[in-house]
Amino acid sequence: MSLQPQEEFRIPDQTRCVALAAFPKGCACLRVGDVLGCVYQDKQFASLFPRRGQPAEAPGRLALVTVLQFMEALSDRQAADAVRARIDWKYALGLDLTDSGFDHTVLSEFRTRLVEGKLELLLLDVLLERAQMLALLKQRGRQRTDSTHVLAAVRTMNRLERVGETLRAALNALAVAAPEWLTAIADPEWFKRYGSRIENFNLPKTEAARRQLATVIGWDGKRLLHAIEVSEAHAQLPKLPSVILLQRVWDEQFVEDDDGQPRFRDMEQMSPPAELVTSPYDPEARYSTKRGNSWVGYKVHLTESCDEDAPRLITNVETTPATTPDDNMIEVVHRSLHCRNLLPSEHLVDKGYTDAKVLVVSQREHGVDIIGPVAQDPSWQSRDGVGFDKSAFTIDWDRKVVTCPARKESISWLANTYPKNGTVFEARFARRDCTPCPSRPLCTRCEAGTAHHRPANA
Repeated sequence: MSLQPQEEFRIPDQTRCVALAAFPKGCACLRVGDVLGCVYQDKQFASLFPRRGQPAEAPGRLALVTVLQFMEALSDRQAADAVRARIDWKYALGLDLTDSGFDHTVLSEFRTRLVEGKLELLLLDVLLERAQMLALLKQRGRQRTDSTHVLAAVRTMNRLERVGETLRAALNALAVAAPEWLTAIADPEWFKRYGSRIENFNLPKTEAARRQLATVIGWDGKRLLHAIEVSEAHAQLPKLPSVILLQRVWDEQFVEDDDGQPRFRDMEQMSPPAELVTSPYDPEARYSTKRGNSWVGYKVHLTESCDEDAPRLITNVETTPATTPDDNMIEVVHRSLHCRNLLPSEHLVDKGYTDAKVLVVSQREHGVDIIGPVAQDPSWQSRDGVGFDKSAFTIDWDRKVVTCPARKESISWLANTYPKNGTVFEARFARRDCTPCPSRPLCTRCEAGTAHHRPANA
Protein backbone atom coordinates (compact mmCIF):
# COMPACT_ATOMS: atom_id res chain seq x y z
CA MET A 1 0.00 0.00 0.00
CA SER A 2 1.30 3.47 -0.89
CA LEU A 3 1.06 6.72 1.08
CA GLN A 4 -0.53 9.85 -0.31
CA PRO A 5 0.18 12.28 2.55
CA GLN A 6 -2.19 15.06 3.56
CA GLU A 7 -0.80 18.19 5.17
CA GLU A 8 -3.49 18.54 7.87
CA PHE A 9 -6.97 17.42 8.83
CA ARG A 10 -9.47 20.25 9.23
CA ILE A 11 -12.68 19.65 11.13
CA PRO A 12 -15.55 19.93 8.60
CA ASP A 13 -18.09 22.66 9.43
CA GLN A 14 -21.00 20.24 9.60
CA THR A 15 -19.10 17.93 11.96
CA ARG A 16 -18.21 20.87 14.20
CA CYS A 17 -21.81 22.15 14.38
CA VAL A 18 -23.32 18.75 15.14
CA ALA A 19 -20.63 17.87 17.71
CA LEU A 20 -21.01 21.17 19.59
CA ALA A 21 -24.79 20.71 19.62
CA ALA A 22 -24.48 17.12 20.87
CA PHE A 23 -21.87 18.00 23.52
CA PRO A 24 -22.63 21.58 24.69
CA LYS A 25 -20.42 21.09 27.77
CA GLY A 26 -17.64 19.46 25.75
CA CYS A 27 -16.01 16.04 26.17
CA ALA A 28 -12.56 14.44 26.04
CA CYS A 29 -12.48 13.94 22.26
CA LEU A 30 -13.63 17.51 21.60
CA ARG A 31 -10.89 18.83 23.87
CA VAL A 32 -8.36 16.65 21.99
CA GLY A 33 -9.49 18.17 18.70
CA ASP A 34 -9.48 21.75 20.03
CA VAL A 35 -6.28 21.68 22.12
CA LEU A 36 -4.02 19.19 20.35
CA GLY A 37 -5.41 19.69 16.86
CA CYS A 38 -3.66 17.84 14.06
CA VAL A 39 -1.04 16.33 16.36
CA TYR A 40 0.10 13.59 13.96
CA GLN A 41 0.91 14.15 10.29
CA ASP A 42 1.13 11.62 7.48
CA LYS A 43 4.68 12.62 6.52
CA GLN A 44 5.95 11.45 9.92
CA PHE A 45 5.15 7.88 8.86
CA ALA A 46 6.30 8.09 5.24
CA SER A 47 9.14 5.60 5.78
CA LEU A 48 6.64 2.85 6.62
CA PHE A 49 4.95 2.81 3.20
CA PRO A 50 6.17 2.09 -0.36
CA ARG A 51 5.80 4.69 -3.10
CA ARG A 52 3.54 2.54 -5.26
CA GLY A 53 0.41 0.56 -4.61
CA GLN A 54 -3.13 1.02 -3.40
CA PRO A 55 -3.60 4.19 -1.31
CA ALA A 56 -3.31 3.49 2.40
CA GLU A 57 -5.53 4.85 5.15
CA ALA A 58 -4.07 8.12 6.45
CA PRO A 59 -1.45 7.08 9.07
CA GLY A 60 -1.78 10.42 10.88
CA ARG A 61 -5.40 9.58 11.64
CA LEU A 62 -4.58 5.96 12.48
CA ALA A 63 -2.01 7.18 15.01
CA LEU A 64 -4.61 9.34 16.76
CA VAL A 65 -7.14 6.50 16.60
CA THR A 66 -4.55 4.31 18.36
CA VAL A 67 -4.19 6.90 21.13
CA LEU A 68 -7.97 7.28 21.55
CA GLN A 69 -8.32 3.50 21.51
CA PHE A 70 -5.80 3.18 24.34
CA MET A 71 -7.47 6.01 26.25
CA GLU A 72 -10.83 4.22 26.25
CA ALA A 73 -9.44 0.63 26.39
CA LEU A 74 -11.21 -0.45 23.20
CA SER A 75 -10.55 -3.46 21.00
CA ASP A 76 -9.68 -2.95 17.32
CA ARG A 77 -13.23 -3.75 16.29
CA GLN A 78 -14.69 -1.36 18.87
CA ALA A 79 -12.29 1.41 17.83
CA ALA A 80 -13.19 0.99 14.15
CA ASP A 81 -16.88 1.16 15.11
CA ALA A 82 -16.22 4.36 17.09
CA VAL A 83 -14.59 5.98 14.04
CA ARG A 84 -17.61 5.00 11.98
CA ALA A 85 -20.40 5.90 14.42
CA ARG A 86 -19.31 8.39 17.10
CA ILE A 87 -19.59 12.12 16.52
CA ASP A 88 -16.94 13.02 19.10
CA TRP A 89 -14.37 10.75 17.43
CA LYS A 90 -15.14 12.20 14.00
CA TYR A 91 -14.57 15.66 15.51
CA ALA A 92 -11.15 14.73 16.93
CA LEU A 93 -10.13 13.02 13.69
CA GLY A 94 -11.42 15.76 11.36
CA LEU A 95 -13.83 13.45 9.50
CA ASP A 96 -17.12 14.12 7.70
CA LEU A 97 -20.21 12.81 9.43
CA THR A 98 -20.82 10.54 6.45
CA ASP A 99 -17.33 9.00 6.52
CA SER A 100 -17.67 5.20 6.61
CA GLY A 101 -14.37 4.58 8.40
CA PHE A 102 -12.22 1.51 7.77
CA ASP A 103 -12.01 -2.18 8.54
CA HIS A 104 -10.75 -3.00 12.04
CA THR A 105 -7.81 -5.03 10.67
CA VAL A 106 -6.22 -1.79 9.45
CA LEU A 107 -5.29 -0.94 13.05
CA SER A 108 -3.41 -4.18 13.56
CA GLU A 109 -1.58 -3.72 10.26
CA PHE A 110 -0.64 -0.16 11.24
CA ARG A 111 0.81 -1.29 14.59
CA THR A 112 2.78 -4.00 12.80
CA ARG A 113 4.27 -1.37 10.48
CA LEU A 114 5.20 0.78 13.47
CA VAL A 115 6.98 -2.08 15.25
CA GLU A 116 8.78 -3.35 12.14
CA GLY A 117 9.82 0.21 11.27
CA LYS A 118 10.94 0.84 14.89
CA LEU A 119 8.72 3.92 15.11
CA GLU A 120 6.50 2.77 17.98
CA LEU A 121 7.95 5.49 20.26
CA LEU A 122 7.00 8.16 17.71
CA LEU A 123 3.38 8.17 18.92
CA LEU A 124 4.49 9.10 22.43
CA ASP A 125 7.24 11.55 21.47
CA VAL A 126 5.09 13.60 19.10
CA LEU A 127 2.36 13.85 21.73
CA LEU A 128 4.85 14.93 24.39
CA GLU A 129 6.35 17.57 22.09
CA ARG A 130 2.91 19.06 21.61
CA ALA A 131 2.30 18.91 25.37
CA GLN A 132 5.54 20.83 25.98
CA MET A 133 4.55 23.49 23.43
CA LEU A 134 1.24 23.92 25.28
CA ALA A 135 3.00 24.09 28.68
CA LEU A 136 1.25 20.91 29.79
CA LEU A 137 4.57 19.20 30.58
CA LYS A 138 7.11 21.02 32.73
CA GLN A 139 10.80 21.07 31.95
CA ARG A 140 12.77 19.57 34.84
CA GLY A 141 9.60 18.95 36.82
CA ARG A 142 8.72 15.97 38.97
CA GLN A 143 8.15 12.44 37.61
CA ARG A 144 7.62 8.99 39.04
CA THR A 145 8.33 5.46 37.86
CA ASP A 146 6.81 2.14 38.86
CA SER A 147 6.60 -1.29 37.28
CA THR A 148 3.77 -3.73 36.78
CA HIS A 149 3.36 -7.16 35.26
CA VAL A 150 2.52 -7.97 31.65
CA LEU A 151 1.05 -11.40 30.97
CA ALA A 152 2.44 -13.34 28.04
CA ALA A 153 -0.16 -14.77 25.65
CA VAL A 154 0.76 -18.32 26.66
CA ARG A 155 -0.42 -20.98 29.07
CA THR A 156 1.32 -21.47 32.39
CA MET A 157 2.78 -24.98 32.19
CA ASN A 158 4.45 -27.32 34.65
CA ARG A 159 7.73 -29.01 33.70
CA LEU A 160 6.11 -32.09 32.17
CA GLU A 161 3.73 -30.02 30.04
CA ARG A 162 6.59 -27.74 29.03
CA VAL A 163 8.88 -30.43 27.65
CA GLY A 164 6.01 -32.25 25.95
CA GLU A 165 4.70 -29.09 24.31
CA THR A 166 8.20 -28.01 23.27
CA LEU A 167 8.71 -31.33 21.49
CA ARG A 168 5.26 -31.07 19.89
CA ALA A 169 6.04 -27.56 18.63
CA ALA A 170 9.30 -28.79 17.10
CA LEU A 171 7.55 -31.72 15.39
CA ASN A 172 4.92 -29.36 13.95
CA ALA A 173 7.62 -27.08 12.55
CA LEU A 174 9.49 -30.05 11.05
CA ALA A 175 6.26 -31.32 9.50
CA VAL A 176 6.12 -28.08 7.52
CA ALA A 177 9.83 -27.79 6.72
CA ALA A 178 10.55 -31.45 5.85
CA PRO A 179 7.38 -33.59 5.94
CA GLU A 180 8.78 -36.60 4.06
CA TRP A 181 11.93 -36.72 6.19
CA LEU A 182 9.88 -36.53 9.40
CA THR A 183 7.55 -39.31 8.27
CA ALA A 184 10.57 -41.53 7.57
CA ILE A 185 12.28 -41.08 10.95
CA ALA A 186 9.27 -40.61 13.28
CA ASP A 187 8.21 -43.29 15.73
CA PRO A 188 4.53 -44.20 15.06
CA GLU A 189 3.82 -43.57 18.74
CA TRP A 190 4.81 -39.92 18.31
CA PHE A 191 1.67 -39.17 16.32
CA LYS A 192 -0.46 -40.49 19.16
CA ARG A 193 1.63 -38.97 21.95
CA TYR A 194 2.14 -35.50 20.45
CA GLY A 195 -0.78 -35.23 18.05
CA SER A 196 -2.76 -32.95 20.37
CA ARG A 197 -1.92 -30.30 22.94
CA ILE A 198 -0.12 -31.54 26.05
CA GLU A 199 -2.28 -30.70 29.05
CA ASN A 200 -1.92 -31.67 32.67
CA PHE A 201 -5.36 -33.23 33.10
CA ASN A 202 -4.50 -35.80 30.40
CA LEU A 203 -1.16 -36.72 32.02
CA PRO A 204 -0.59 -39.47 34.63
CA LYS A 205 -1.54 -38.61 38.19
CA THR A 206 0.98 -40.62 40.23
CA GLU A 207 4.52 -39.32 40.69
CA ALA A 208 6.09 -42.60 39.48
CA ALA A 209 4.05 -42.59 36.27
CA ARG A 210 4.90 -38.93 35.63
CA ARG A 211 8.61 -39.62 36.06
CA GLN A 212 8.31 -42.51 33.62
CA LEU A 213 6.55 -40.29 31.07
CA ALA A 214 9.24 -37.62 31.51
CA THR A 215 11.85 -40.26 30.66
CA VAL A 216 9.89 -41.28 27.53
CA ILE A 217 9.59 -37.67 26.37
CA GLY A 218 13.29 -37.14 27.11
CA TRP A 219 14.18 -40.16 24.93
CA ASP A 220 11.90 -38.95 22.12
CA GLY A 221 13.47 -35.51 22.10
CA LYS A 222 16.96 -36.96 22.23
CA ARG A 223 16.23 -39.24 19.27
CA LEU A 224 14.78 -36.39 17.25
CA LEU A 225 17.74 -34.10 17.94
CA HIS A 226 20.17 -36.89 16.96
CA ALA A 227 18.26 -37.55 13.71
CA ILE A 228 18.43 -33.85 12.87
CA GLU A 229 22.14 -33.72 13.66
CA VAL A 230 23.07 -36.64 11.36
CA SER A 231 20.73 -35.65 8.52
CA GLU A 232 22.76 -34.73 5.43
CA ALA A 233 19.86 -34.02 3.08
CA HIS A 234 18.34 -31.32 5.31
CA ALA A 235 21.16 -29.14 6.56
CA GLN A 236 18.72 -26.30 7.36
CA LEU A 237 16.81 -28.23 10.04
CA PRO A 238 19.20 -27.48 12.95
CA LYS A 239 18.69 -23.76 12.24
CA LEU A 240 14.93 -23.85 12.74
CA PRO A 241 13.99 -21.74 15.81
CA SER A 242 11.82 -24.54 17.23
CA VAL A 243 14.71 -27.02 16.94
CA ILE A 244 17.15 -24.62 18.60
CA LEU A 245 14.60 -24.11 21.38
CA LEU A 246 14.13 -27.86 21.75
CA GLN A 247 17.85 -28.33 22.34
CA ARG A 248 17.86 -25.49 24.86
CA VAL A 249 14.90 -26.83 26.84
CA TRP A 250 16.39 -30.35 26.90
CA ASP A 251 19.67 -28.93 28.25
CA GLU A 252 17.72 -27.02 30.92
CA GLN A 253 15.38 -29.79 32.01
CA PHE A 254 17.17 -33.12 31.49
CA VAL A 255 20.36 -34.78 32.65
CA GLU A 256 21.59 -38.23 31.64
CA ASP A 257 22.13 -41.02 34.15
CA ASP A 258 25.20 -43.24 34.03
CA ASP A 259 23.38 -45.55 31.60
CA GLY A 260 22.55 -42.64 29.28
CA GLN A 261 18.89 -42.52 30.28
CA PRO A 262 17.48 -38.96 30.41
CA ARG A 263 15.72 -37.83 33.57
CA PHE A 264 14.49 -34.54 34.98
CA ARG A 265 17.13 -32.46 36.71
CA ASP A 266 16.78 -32.05 40.46
CA MET A 267 15.73 -28.56 41.53
CA GLU A 268 19.21 -27.73 42.84
CA GLN A 269 20.62 -28.62 39.40
CA MET A 270 18.30 -26.21 37.58
CA SER A 271 19.38 -22.86 36.18
CA PRO A 272 17.96 -19.67 37.77
CA PRO A 273 14.36 -18.83 36.75
CA ALA A 274 15.61 -15.83 34.78
CA GLU A 275 17.30 -18.22 32.34
CA LEU A 276 14.59 -20.88 31.98
CA VAL A 277 12.21 -21.09 29.02
CA THR A 278 8.61 -21.19 30.28
CA SER A 279 6.84 -21.70 26.93
CA PRO A 280 7.97 -22.78 23.44
CA TYR A 281 5.59 -20.21 21.96
CA ASP A 282 7.18 -17.22 23.70
CA PRO A 283 10.78 -18.10 24.61
CA GLU A 284 11.48 -14.68 26.15
CA ALA A 285 8.59 -14.85 28.66
CA ARG A 286 9.72 -15.55 32.23
CA TYR A 287 8.11 -16.58 35.51
CA SER A 288 8.32 -14.01 38.30
CA THR A 289 6.60 -12.78 41.47
CA LYS A 290 6.02 -9.27 42.82
CA ARG A 291 3.98 -8.16 45.83
CA GLY A 292 2.34 -11.55 46.13
CA ASN A 293 1.44 -11.78 42.43
CA SER A 294 3.01 -14.47 40.24
CA TRP A 295 2.89 -14.47 36.46
CA VAL A 296 4.58 -15.60 33.26
CA GLY A 297 5.47 -12.80 30.89
CA TYR A 298 7.19 -9.46 31.15
CA LYS A 299 7.45 -6.34 33.26
CA VAL A 300 6.71 -2.81 32.08
CA HIS A 301 8.20 0.29 33.74
CA LEU A 302 5.95 3.33 33.31
CA THR A 303 7.21 6.85 33.98
CA GLU A 304 4.76 9.75 34.27
CA SER A 305 4.84 13.41 35.20
CA CYS A 306 3.34 14.22 38.60
CA ASP A 307 3.52 17.99 39.02
CA GLU A 308 0.63 19.26 41.11
CA ASP A 309 -0.46 22.01 38.68
CA ALA A 310 -0.16 20.00 35.43
CA PRO A 311 -1.87 16.93 33.93
CA ARG A 312 -0.38 13.47 34.43
CA LEU A 313 1.42 12.44 31.24
CA ILE A 314 3.30 9.21 30.52
CA THR A 315 6.84 10.19 29.52
CA ASN A 316 8.59 6.84 29.10
CA VAL A 317 7.82 3.14 28.75
CA GLU A 318 10.36 0.32 29.13
CA THR A 319 9.49 -3.37 28.76
CA THR A 320 11.80 -6.02 30.21
CA PRO A 321 11.74 -9.73 31.03
CA ALA A 322 9.71 -10.38 34.17
CA THR A 323 12.84 -11.26 36.14
CA THR A 324 14.75 -8.01 35.53
CA PRO A 325 15.24 -6.20 38.90
CA ASP A 326 13.73 -2.74 39.12
CA ASP A 327 16.98 -1.08 40.18
CA ASN A 328 18.55 -2.10 36.85
CA MET A 329 16.15 0.17 34.99
CA ILE A 330 16.58 3.67 36.46
CA GLU A 331 19.68 4.38 34.38
CA VAL A 332 17.91 3.06 31.26
CA VAL A 333 14.94 5.34 31.95
CA HIS A 334 17.19 8.35 32.53
CA ARG A 335 19.12 7.78 29.31
CA SER A 336 15.87 7.60 27.35
CA LEU A 337 14.51 10.76 28.99
CA HIS A 338 17.83 12.57 28.46
CA CYS A 339 17.86 11.82 24.72
CA ARG A 340 14.37 13.33 24.43
CA ASN A 341 15.03 16.33 26.72
CA LEU A 342 12.50 15.09 29.28
CA LEU A 343 14.65 14.56 32.39
CA PRO A 344 12.98 15.55 35.70
CA SER A 345 14.66 17.29 38.60
CA GLU A 346 13.01 14.92 41.11
CA HIS A 347 12.23 11.28 40.40
CA LEU A 348 9.85 9.45 42.75
CA VAL A 349 10.26 5.66 43.01
CA ASP A 350 9.57 2.80 45.42
CA LYS A 351 12.28 0.94 47.29
CA GLY A 352 12.78 -1.53 44.44
CA TYR A 353 14.60 1.22 42.54
CA THR A 354 16.61 2.86 45.35
CA ASP A 355 19.92 1.08 45.08
CA ALA A 356 22.83 3.05 46.58
CA LYS A 357 24.61 3.27 43.23
CA VAL A 358 21.43 4.55 41.58
CA LEU A 359 21.14 7.38 44.10
CA VAL A 360 24.68 8.56 43.43
CA VAL A 361 24.86 8.09 39.65
CA SER A 362 21.47 9.73 38.96
CA GLN A 363 22.52 12.93 40.72
CA ARG A 364 26.06 12.97 39.36
CA GLU A 365 25.36 12.21 35.70
CA HIS A 366 21.85 13.55 35.17
CA GLY A 367 21.22 16.01 37.99
CA VAL A 368 18.18 13.99 39.10
CA ASP A 369 17.32 13.52 42.77
CA ILE A 370 15.91 10.07 43.49
CA ILE A 371 13.18 10.24 46.13
CA GLY A 372 11.91 7.05 47.69
CA PRO A 373 12.30 4.58 50.56
CA VAL A 374 15.43 2.49 50.74
CA ALA A 375 15.51 -1.23 51.41
CA GLN A 376 15.69 -2.18 55.07
CA ASP A 377 18.85 -3.64 56.57
CA PRO A 378 18.21 -7.43 56.69
CA SER A 379 20.63 -8.04 59.59
CA TRP A 380 19.36 -9.44 62.90
CA GLN A 381 20.55 -6.30 64.68
CA SER A 382 18.26 -4.14 62.54
CA ARG A 383 15.31 -6.56 62.68
CA ASP A 384 15.47 -7.03 66.49
CA GLY A 385 16.25 -3.39 67.25
CA VAL A 386 19.25 -4.33 69.39
CA GLY A 387 22.97 -4.36 68.76
CA PHE A 388 25.00 -2.57 66.12
CA ASP A 389 23.69 -2.58 62.54
CA LYS A 390 25.62 -1.16 59.60
CA SER A 391 24.56 2.40 60.39
CA ALA A 392 26.55 2.21 63.65
CA PHE A 393 29.81 1.85 61.67
CA THR A 394 31.60 4.83 60.13
CA ILE A 395 32.97 4.30 56.63
CA ASP A 396 35.87 6.35 55.29
CA TRP A 397 35.58 5.66 51.57
CA ASP A 398 38.76 7.53 50.68
CA ARG A 399 40.93 5.61 53.13
CA LYS A 400 38.87 2.39 52.70
CA VAL A 401 38.65 2.03 56.45
CA VAL A 402 35.65 1.22 58.65
CA THR A 403 35.48 2.32 62.30
CA CYS A 404 33.32 0.31 64.71
CA PRO A 405 31.34 1.78 67.66
CA ALA A 406 34.24 0.86 69.97
CA ARG A 407 36.48 3.14 67.84
CA LYS A 408 38.51 0.27 66.40
CA GLU A 409 39.51 0.49 62.72
CA SER A 410 39.32 -2.31 60.17
CA ILE A 411 42.52 -3.91 58.96
CA SER A 412 41.47 -4.99 55.41
CA TRP A 413 39.11 -3.95 52.60
CA LEU A 414 38.04 -6.65 50.12
CA ALA A 415 35.86 -6.25 47.05
CA ASN A 416 33.14 -8.65 45.78
CA THR A 417 33.71 -11.42 48.31
CA TYR A 418 29.97 -12.25 48.55
CA PRO A 419 28.43 -11.37 45.16
CA LYS A 420 25.37 -13.62 45.65
CA ASN A 421 24.06 -11.67 48.65
CA GLY A 422 24.86 -8.26 47.21
CA THR A 423 27.96 -7.47 49.29
CA VAL A 424 30.16 -5.13 47.29
CA PHE A 425 32.89 -4.47 49.86
CA GLU A 426 33.88 -6.38 52.98
CA ALA A 427 35.80 -4.77 55.84
CA ARG A 428 37.53 -7.10 58.31
CA PHE A 429 38.60 -6.33 61.87
CA ALA A 430 41.52 -7.73 63.84
CA ARG A 431 40.85 -10.65 66.19
CA ARG A 432 42.87 -8.93 68.92
CA ASP A 433 40.38 -6.04 68.87
CA CYS A 434 37.15 -8.04 68.56
CA THR A 435 37.70 -11.03 70.87
CA PRO A 436 38.11 -9.13 74.17
CA CYS A 437 35.62 -6.37 73.25
CA PRO A 438 32.73 -6.14 75.79
CA SER A 439 30.39 -4.97 73.01
CA ARG A 440 31.03 -8.04 70.90
CA PRO A 441 27.56 -9.66 71.56
CA LEU A 442 25.94 -6.51 70.18
CA CYS A 443 28.02 -6.71 67.04
CA THR A 444 28.15 -10.38 66.02
CA ARG A 445 26.94 -13.83 67.01
CA CYS A 446 30.17 -15.47 65.88
CA GLU A 447 31.97 -17.47 68.57
CA ALA A 448 34.91 -15.78 70.24
CA GLY A 449 38.20 -16.60 68.58
CA THR A 450 36.79 -16.80 65.05
CA ALA A 451 37.46 -14.25 62.36
CA HIS A 452 35.09 -11.31 62.45
CA HIS A 453 34.13 -9.09 59.56
CA ARG A 454 31.48 -6.60 58.56
CA PRO A 455 30.16 -6.35 54.98
CA ALA A 456 29.62 -2.85 53.65
CA ASN A 457 27.05 -2.62 50.86
CA ALA A 458 27.56 0.25 48.46
